[in-house]
Amino acid sequence: MKSPTVPELLFSFKSFFAAMLALYIAMSIGLPRPFWAMLTAYVVANPLSGAVRSKALYRFGGTLLGSTATVLLVPRMANAPELLSLALAVWVGICLYISLLDRTPRSYVFMLAGYTAALIGFPVVGEPATVFDVAVARVEEIMLGIACGTVVHSLLFPQSLGPVLLARLDHALADARQWTLDLLAPATSTQGTLDRRKLAADITELRLMATHLPFDTSHLRWTADAVGALQDRLAEMIPFLSGIQDRIGVLNALSALSETEPGRSETRAWRALLEDIAKWIRQDIGDAAEEEKTAARLRRRIEEAAPAVHADASWSTVVQVNLFSRLNSLVGLWQECRRLRRTVDTGLRDAGVRADTGRTRLSPRILHRDYGLALLSSAAAVIAIVSCCAFWIVTAWPAGSAAAMMAAVFCCFFATQDDPVPGIMLFLKFTIYSIPVSAFYLLAVLPAIHSFEMLVLVTAPLFLLLGVFIARPATTGKAMAFLFGVAGTLSMHDTGTADMVSFINSMLGQIIGIGAAVIFTRLLRSVSAGWTARRLLHAGWKELAAMGQEGRKPSVSEVTARMVDRIGLLTPRLAMAGTRDDAADLAAVDALGDLRIGLNLSQLLAVHTRTETGALAMQSLIDGLSEHFRQRPEQPAAAEPGLLSRLDETLRAACASAQREAVAALVGIRRDMFPAAPPYSSQQGAGA
Repeated sequence: MKSPTVPELLFSFKSFFAAMLALYIAMSIGLPRPFWAMLTAYVVANPLSGAVRSKALYRFGGTLLGSTATVLLVPRMANAPELLSLALAVWVGICLYISLLDRTPRSYVFMLAGYTAALIGFPVVGEPATVFDVAVARVEEIMLGIACGTVVHSLLFPQSLGPVLLARLDHALADARQWTLDLLAPATSTQGTLDRRKLAADITELRLMATHLPFDTSHLRWTADAVGALQDRLAEMIPFLSGIQDRIGVLNALSALSETEPGRSETRAWRALLEDIAKWIRQDIGDAAEEEKTAARLRRRIEEAAPAVHADASWSTVVQVNLFSRLNSLVGLWQECRRLRRTVDTGLRDAGVRADTGRTRLSPRILHRDYGLALLSSAAAVIAIVSCCAFWIVTAWPAGSAAAMMAAVFCCFFATQDDPVPGIMLFLKFTIYSIPVSAFYLLAVLPAIHSFEMLVLVTAPLFLLLGVFIARPATTGKAMAFLFGVAGTLSMHDTGTADMVSFINSMLGQIIGIGAAVIFTRLLRSVSAGWTARRLLHAGWKELAAMGQEGRKPSVSEVTARMVDRIGLLTPRLAMAGTRDDAADLAAVDALGDLRIGLNLSQLLAVHTRTETGALAMQSLIDGLSEHFRQRPEQPAAAEPGLLSRLDETLRAACASAQREAVAALVGIRRDMFPAAPPYSSQQGAGA
């Protein structure tokens, strides 16, 4: 075991201090379950103070909502235990379903509201008249733990989220910059090829991490809008960079085949433009006005260098139209990224400065949602809880409530994972490992001490050690399971049931409840990484199919952000599926290609609503694209040649009417869907 670092020791001491403070106050004011306050202080603990404060707020909201539900349900159904069990199980299932659809830290409110009702409701089923008093006491104890944890982690050597978030944001910017330089000026690139999907995963992680930012202790919280807008611009950059990379490859191949001087001169012109854009991106222009002038000059050069669109335009010409359109957008995105990054620096220096993001910041609500998987998770939780309750009612087992509570908690805790069973099993294993230690403290230590000071001394070695392991990401789950096992057992001292029989019953209840969560989760909810990856790909195809229907016209930013989020979700799952038989099929799917198609299709739809020229051919193509992506899960092979003919027909009409934006979008769709097709020809029946 490696020696603990200073941050790990600091986190452990702060967590222990907050827990003991909550325990002391709870005992002093006579709360019935003081150890719940202590356990809550550990639950909200996090090395980053901003995360502690946001988690504290969400935990309070979830506890209040769950307690209210319990007070409303238990008295009305106390005489019908079967109906009450079903009602509490359904409540847990509904709350879990909602929490899984909100992929931000706010989801904690609904998850906690679900299993809080189980934690409060099941133990008082035999005494329904006490439910209000118990609910109020639980809220007081949890609020006390939340308050102590928040105050201690916020005031004693707080570790701000700001520097961590800013470092990751700058890392993502550096990766995007390196990718840009790799494709614009490959001869001067000093780094190897980046994992493009990893950049998408980083952007998704940043978007979710930034939801804690308004609660942070640093001045960065005042720039939350600018940080969010900067993440949006980075997400938009991915399809543009990917598309530019492909178009440069096409033009390089065409220039290698060209033997005419005009062709060579044309190639030199666009390559010189790429080098100038790369030079601008490589420079760090401190003066905002000067950078704006430089960017404006580059965009004028791009407009002037772009070839004219006409009916006889060649494949090389229309590819350049697409390239220059994407370069124009890329320069604008980089200009915005740099402006927003300067806005963040200004906000750090002056907390009174509010960020002008220039565009509406996208909400995390636009991220990918899997309604089917959320429903399966909810169903597994409901059935597991109902099964435990049925066993409890039939056997009249005194500790049956513990099984129902544990089933609710563990079905919720790990529901975000593809296969929750390994996580639940890990928790079960370390809960079992904690039993001897729990028995030692409950049955031997606590009866022998008679002061709070002695309680602190005897628990400090264990909890301080566990705090160090909680601070390490590799051992967080194991240490939390062990700590929960010990701290949860200590709460039996509050109720005067610190005897061997009650202890054994309680442990059996916990193990049976966790076991029920394992069984029903494995039966109803466990899926492989490969299965989830295919489901993500199908969701992207479904959205592409729906884009041309029913007048649905999502914004480019919205489509891009959601598809970038899916790529970020795909990346680790494709890696995890690498040892499976279907991994080759999964890896062969170009998720970045789907992202580019979404970008081009959304732009084509925007052009379609503004023009009547070639509208019939364009609508026919859009219908064909929708049908292709609707059938793709069943027919994953390449698109049918008839779609290519329709695409070329629409491209000819767009060239004849000089619709530059439509030409750029159509070229992008053609390259992404038919990369191996013969070059486009302006003559009907040629090329394709």
